[in-house]
Amino acid sequence: MGSLLTPLLALNMDLQLAVAAVSIPHILGTAFRFLLIRKDLNKDVFIKFGMWSAFGGLLGGVLGATMHDRTLIIVFAVLLIFAGLTGAIGFAEKMRLPEQLGWFAGLVSGIFGGLVGNQGGIRSAALMGFNLPKTEFIATATAIGLLVDSARMPIYFLYRSGDLLNMWLPISVAVVGVLIGTWLGQLILHKIPERIFKRIVCVIILLLGISMLFKH
Repeated sequence: MGSLLTPLLALNMDLQLAVAAVSIPHILGTAFRFLLIRKDLNKDVFIKFGMWSAFGGLLGGVLGATMHDRTLIIVFAVLLIFAGLTGAIGFAEKMRLPEQLGWFAGLVSGIFGGLVGNQGGIRSAALMGFNLPKTEFIATATAIGLLVDSARMPIYFLYRSGDLLNMWLPISVAVVGVLIGTWLGQLILHKIPERIFKRIVCVIILLLGISMLFKH
């Protein structure tokens, strides 16, 4: 959601508002996904990594709400291009950060999450260092994302509550789409070859990043 929906909305509004608007379906979709897989949560990693991520999300939310929109767009576009390019060539899957740097990676990923809503790549690379089983990895990453969303959203509402209320219709449509997509994903996504799915998504993210960079 952060990598696809945010830049699409940002084509027609300022990026700060797009990030704030997407945070609503993002947290609801993440919460729904976590309810489906919560039994696999690794509590130790969640506490160790998640607290720093939540602090970073709060800090990033404040920075994003006060930063000049042009600067924010450049940061977001560069992140999208990096995530899309490394994912498309397969480098992202090999990224590993040692467990000793987990707290720092949690902080940085949280800051990017609060700043522009794009944090998955850094968080995934850091969590790889904990050598979690696949199910624990997904559940723990989802729980940490939920924590970051909870930390950053109050900042968005503090600064852009009026604008968000005026966007109730597209936000509501996005919420419905996210919930349906999350549910369908649990049923059918495993039938799609993971490598092909990731490559397609990464190419789309790369193109969106390039489009944002040159459009603005």
